[in-house]
Amino acid sequence: MSIRITVSPGGVLRAAGDAALEQAFASGSGAGLLALLKGDAPPDAEPPVHFFRRVGREFAARLCRVPESDPETMFRSARPDAELLAAELFDRPSMTGGEYLTLDLLTRLHEELEAAMRAEIARSGLNVPDYLRTLSPAWSSVGKLSFHLAENKKNEDGRHPFAFLATFIHRLSENDQPRHLPLAAALKTFSGDRAALLALLRPIREAAEKSGFVARLLADGSIYRPCVWTPDEAHAFVQAIPVFEEANILVRFANLWKKRPPKLQAKVSLEVGRKPSRLNSELLLRFTVEAVIGNEKLTPDELEELLHSGGGLVRIKGEWVDADPENVQKLLKQWGALPREALTLAEGVRLLAKAAPEFPAVDSDLLRIEAAEELEKLLSGDGFPDELRRPPLPAPLARTLRPYQVGGVDFLWRTTALGMGGCLADDMGLGKTLQVLTYLELLRKRRLLSPLPALLIAPASLLENWKSEAAKFTPGLRLRLLHNSALAPGELDRFEADPAGFLAESDLAVTTYAMATRLRGLHALEFPAVVIDEAQAIKNPNSGQSRAVRRLRGRRRIALSGTPVENRLTDLWSIFDFLTPGLLGTLPRFQEWIKSLEEKQEKSCAPLRRLTSPYILRRLKSDRSIIRDLPDKSEVNAYCTLTKEQALLYSRVLEAMKRDLECAGEDGKAGVVLGALTHFKQICNHPAQYTGGGDFRPEASGKFQRLAELAEPIASRQEKVLVFTQYREMCEPLHEHLAHCFGRPGLVLHGGTPVGRRAGLVEEFQREDGPPFFVLSLKAAGTGLNLTAASHVIHFDRWWNPAVENQATDRAYRIGQHRNVLVHKMICVGTIEARIDALIRDKRKLADDLLASGVESELMRLPAAELLKLARLDLNHMEETE
Repeated sequence: MSIRITVSPGGVLRAAGDAALEQAFASGSGAGLLALLKGDAPPDAEPPVHFFRRVGREFAARLCRVPESDPETMFRSARPDAELLAAELFDRPSMTGGEYLTLDLLTRLHEELEAAMRAEIARSGLNVPDYLRTLSPAWSSVGKLSFHLAENKKNEDGRHPFAFLATFIHRLSENDQPRHLPLAAALKTFSGDRAALLALLRPIREAAEKSGFVARLLADGSIYRPCVWTPDEAHAFVQAIPVFEEANILVRFANLWKKRPPKLQAKVSLEVGRKPSRLNSELLLRFTVEAVIGNEKLTPDELEELLHSGGGLVRIKGEWVDADPENVQKLLKQWGALPREALTLAEGVRLLAKAAPEFPAVDSDLLRIEAAEELEKLLSGDGFPDELRRPPLPAPLARTLRPYQVGGVDFLWRTTALGMGGCLADDMGLGKTLQVLTYLELLRKRRLLSPLPALLIAPASLLENWKSEAAKFTPGLRLRLLHNSALAPGELDRFEADPAGFLAESDLAVTTYAMATRLRGLHALEFPAVVIDEAQAIKNPNSGQSRAVRRLRGRRRIALSGTPVENRLTDLWSIFDFLTPGLLGTLPRFQEWIKSLEEKQEKSCAPLRRLTSPYILRRLKSDRSIIRDLPDKSEVNAYCTLTKEQALLYSRVLEAMKRDLECAGEDGKAGVVLGALTHFKQICNHPAQYTGGGDFRPEASGKFQRLAELAEPIASRQEKVLVFTQYREMCEPLHEHLAHCFGRPGLVLHGGTPVGRRAGLVEEFQREDGPPFFVLSLKAAGTGLNLTAASHVIHFDRWWNPAVENQATDRAYRIGQHRNVLVHKMICVGTIEARIDALIRDKRKLADDLLASGVESELMRLPAAELLKLARLDLNHMEETE
């Protein structure tokens, strides 16, 4: 049965022959007409189907042609008058119930179609033009002007080889092709709608304000009639194309060019010149310069012919080209006078990005700078000699790494092999640490980490993370911590006396930014590789920390940062001054360059992106290809350091516990253990929780400081997070702290939250525009809630029972979750928190017991000496003061 539409005696439209269309019309005539407008009319559809589809399309075309405004004004302007409705009615085909299709019914159908459209627009939040484009991208062209330039094949006088015509797109054909009418027809088409006519002609008036050529066409009326043009007139038209595009006027060329005429240019080709004994940043480039049209080189005679032509649109080799031969010849002479083999690799990359003001006319559209095939392959890695290709991955790592992580290792190997430096800017949770450890393991296998190790600089809070990740994934990598927490008394002096000898037995030396500033011995060495984690730590180019790190010497340089630019473009300059010194020039020159781009009203990030993109690898979790590779749930430990205030309180409780255990018998031991455990946890959270003072200053707690570090990238990506704590009294302080980090309040749920209020809190958090964080007590909210709006879960303090923590995590990681969930478990290093976490990870017998019956009960059974060993404080893990 073919698809048909009928009209009932009550003026109701019914569809048959297509289930979806039947359902749409059953919901109302407006919904049915909108369904017809969105879809294609099937070939077997009866004439009434095409008629009603045309009614909807004409209404959409009128919407496209009215001036853009608020929906109320636009729909009011697009409503058909009685004359248009009468014309539509006259054009109706024979149909069942056609006698009921009156002017009143047609008016009502338009009203219902409008109501259906307005309802969809309101739900989508789009404006009217953007909404129409969701129906079909072609609707965006309706109501637009088009300027057509073609070759005048008649050209009877030989002086007018071009023809011009201005049109406007009146409507779309049945297959969504634009239907053009000459601009002169607009005067008649819109004779009764002055507002629509003025809206149509507005782009021409805007273009006339910026182009004298268009102003003349408008003044003498040429814009309304077909014209024949000389090459000079056609060239003036071509020169004004940017003005037309800015005014939203379409430009079309018939039988001439695809977009615009090919241009005579000076082409500079960068080629590999003299190669050093080892391919690296010392590679020198040379260049050739020649006159070209597209990819075709011009002979001296052809260039001379163009010089005699006077320029403009000139016919050469059978086609019209845009030529400015005098300025091109000037460029050829300027570049020809430069030394041909004086370019470093950094200078060459700057030239390719049009960011080298020391060279002539780099930003001119008359000059094209390209990398020759050999250099292009070398920079992309395709042309690497075998000794510079990444060696095979060790079997355990090959099984562990995901495809995008293998790509990250390849990127690091390729960029550092040429001494160019690489910035791995992956999103949080994509495994930057694992990729760098794999890279370092490959260097170790190649015996490139001897006699000196690689040097890695990280924030103090991440030292333990690097240590545990290296032990897990690259156990053969000998790691040495250059930090007070790991150095025995006197070892710091030994290092300063003989840095190379002190580090000789290690493959990776890890230190902090503060220590890198103080350890003078680091600057006396040239390391095989220098890696900086959280590279935004050197974003201030004038800080002592940034200067010290940038002075470090390394044959390979890597920066890790999820946010390489936080506030200013100088953030990026500072990181690149470490990665590839000289690439962005000196800081004053870089700042002048950025300022000049802004003065030219260019987007400063575009040429900067061209310049830096070969050195930055950025992958996002929102990327579908990455999402497919990620595990559903990733767990990472967020290590924290105690502040001096916390360490002092912890020591006091430890001493008190030792005294109490000596005095207490077996019957009193349980109370001592439970009390001490609670106090240890409270102190690790915040001194104010233990003392009851109520002053939850962030700087007094290592966990509060680390929580702010975790919250910053989550907030910058507008993601959501759940923060779990065991303690009800911590919920409000955490909320206040996070509200400052996110710049807006979140939600809190604990045992004191009324049961009737909880569902409302969940619903509020689940909204897309809802609060960015939710602080929850583990007991009150660890089960039962559906909080899939969150893609991060932070366990602020540990329950020490993975089953309980997993239940809480599953508030976000459950059916309905479409994002990958990253779980952060906060641990204070050097405390009982870190030691019990290590036991759980190592799956020792004690850990199995703890998991089975709970940590408190099992700790009570331990001998006092074993218990004190677990609880002892490593004072070396106190917070650094610099």
